Amino acid sequence: MVDEAQNYDTPIYNLKAVVTETGLKPDTLRAWERRYGLPSPDRTSGGHRLYSQQDIDLLKWLIARQDEGMSISRAAKLWDKLTAAGRDPVSEQAEHAPRTTAVPEPNYTPHFASLETSNTVADTRQAWVDACLDFDERTADNILAQAFAIFPIETVCYTILQKGVAEIGIGWYEGQVTVQQEHFASALAVRRLETLVAGTPPPTRPGRILIACPPEERHTFSLLMVTLFLRRAGWDVVYLGANVPLDKLNATVATTQPRLVILAAQTLYTASTLLAMTLELGRENIPAAYGGAVFNFLPQLRERIPAHFLGEKLENVASTAEHLLNHPLPLPSYHPAPHPYTIALEHYQVRQSAIEAKVWELLERDGGDVGYLKNANKDLAQNIIAALTFGDMNLLTTNIEWVHGLLINFHYRMPEQAMHRYMVAYHHACQTYMDERGAPLVAWLEETLKSES
Repeated sequence: MVDEAQNYDTPIYNLKAVVTETGLKPDTLRAWERRYGLPSPDRTSGGHRLYSQQDIDLLKWLIARQDEGMSISRAAKLWDKLTAAGRDPVSEQAEHAPRTTAVPEPNYTPHFASLETSNTVADTRQAWVDACLDFDERTADNILAQAFAIFPIETVCYTILQKGVAEIGIGWYEGQVTVQQEHFASALAVRRLETLVAGTPPPTRPGRILIACPPEERHTFSLLMVTLFLRRAGWDVVYLGANVPLDKLNATVATTQPRLVILAAQTLYTASTLLAMTLELGRENIPAAYGGAVFNFLPQLRERIPAHFLGEKLENVASTAEHLLNHPLPLPSYHPAPHPYTIALEHYQVRQSAIEAKVWELLERDGGDVGYLKNANKDLAQNIIAALTFGDMNLLTTNIEWVHGLLINFHYRMPEQAMHRYMVAYHHACQTYMDERGAPLVAWLEETLKSES
């Protein structure tokens, strides 16, 4: 679409062109401009909007964050925060695209993708979401049964189930959907996938694939989907499910003798447990591949995982894994954490309990409700551990926006104004209980507080 001779930030595209390029509705575009100031198009002399390629890339970046489960308000705040820090979110994502040793994603659009814009498919998805939110199991199951009778299995799985579950997940994050509603919908979707997996024919291809969630990862939906379509393609797939313990991995690998192990993580913390699993597999010379929302949201993580990245689109993962099985590649190189971060991680884990107790003491002394502290301490600690494990505190800077949104929604009820007080208390506690070994963490806390002042 873009003419390379044009300047990147030159406004040359009208509203219709941007709608065609991004898939957004005009009303949505105008609402984003009004509420978040993103993008900020120029105007013709007649008052019509004109957009640049930079605006289009911004919109695609926002859409990608939405697809990963982030609300548009949080995505807009994250964009503003990154650009205010002198960073370019679009180019950062491009820079951290899969390296040449990674498995290429198919260069075609699946035949079912065109159905995504169909009103019938969209209406079916909305009807299923509504039934789930009403706890109407019979209606939800009937809707899916009718969908499978009308549409290809790929359409139902990717454009109704996957996107429906993602929509409900966004609602939960924003506090508009209860955890019970989210669990109910996820359980229905997982149950349907498990039924489909159980009905797949026996394998017809040699070799076995092991599929598992790393420790602490409990979101099984995407890996069940991958299991389903690999089995439908004739592969022998052993699906281990959620939260697979690392200490049992070697025994399982010895028993199953897989040609490939596929893992998925959805959060920064479980990405760090996935790293530990890939390192263990590497010691056994077992090829590993991985994916998950966190690697789309934080593409720089891919440089720190010694395994093959399976791509950003779930609908392409099964075929990408097949390509890897048919055309094996050497494992990509990766960047281990610098030694000071390893030392800081060990030091933090020893002092974590004392730090959290100090935070509690400081905030109780200030008065006010501290009922949110248990969840706040847990979430922040997990993210700190992950950032130190990967050796990059910038991961925490980016991810903290998501954590912030989770803490202040009605599930955890952390008052918005309490976030700054909490971070001040955490900084004070770390200074109290950590020595020079904790420098990476203490420096990050100081920088975060400065940016908020």
